[in-house]
Amino acid sequence: MDSTDLKLMALLRQDARATVATLAHKLGVSRGTVSNRIKRLEDEGVIVGYTVRLRPDTQAEQISAWTSIAIEGNQTRAVIATLLGEPGVAALHDTNGRWDLLAELRAAHLGELAEVLERVRLIKGIGATETSIHLQTYKLS
Repeated sequence: MDSTDLKLMALLRQDARATVATLAHKLGVSRGTVSNRIKRLEDEGVIVGYTVRLRPDTQAEQISAWTSIAIEGNQTRAVIATLLGEPGVAALHDTNGRWDLLAELRAAHLGELAEVLERVRLIKGIGATETSIHLQTYKLS
């Protein structure tokens, strides 16, 4: 994968329903290039499906977790682009301190969360992770 593939996946992560023409315009390439890249990414199993993002309060039974991520070397941009293409990553935050990134993960059940974590941990450039599962929210008013 090159930088165009990574940018394409990030755009699809933001809006999987974006037209090929819109994606081509944003990437500065032809529609044919976008179509060919999407097909190749699907055929190679990089893109395994498309999904709908819902407001968090509409998915009460869903598991949420936060994964702190340490990045090896100077691979931050590539890691971020890959994480933005991961369907289990609901949000991604740049942080300071011990960890470089904080990813909010969402999954339907623990097995799915384990699959998301496995995919995240296999991303080239990720050196270490630490995950906490969200148990309960307390709201102070």
